[in-house]
Amino acid sequence: MKDRNDKKGKQGLGRILNAFRYSCSGFVSAWLDEAAFRQVLGFGLVFIILALYFGDGFVEKILLILPCFLCIIVELINSAIENAVDFTSTKIHPLAKKAKDMGSAAQLVCITLFFIVWGDFILEKILR
Repeated sequence: MKDRNDKKGKQGLGRILNAFRYSCSGFVSAWLDEAAFRQVLGFGLVFIILALYFGDGFVEKILLILPCFLCIIVELINSAIENAVDFTSTKIHPLAKKAKDMGSAAQLVCITLFFIVWGDFILEKILR
């Protein structure tokens, strides 16, 4: 079958190993080049540790950890959008602004979810 893109890499285990290396490279790039990613990652790691300590049982711990991971994931995607737009052109363009603003809005929604989940958790712990 010749429908495959010739630029694609290996198949099978080689493809998985390449994908893992690319993912690690992306993580390192985000850490080195994106201050917002470092902030969200640090913030997320602190609250993941708090969730593991204060959460009662598996379900509560997972529900507290999930918004932390989502914020980290969305920040990676937001940074990728910003880098792709900046690679295309650093000139201000309405569509470039729109793409960057939408990425930022996705992070705002994610952080709002984080505060709703953790705020409710903290209020319930205090009011018990």
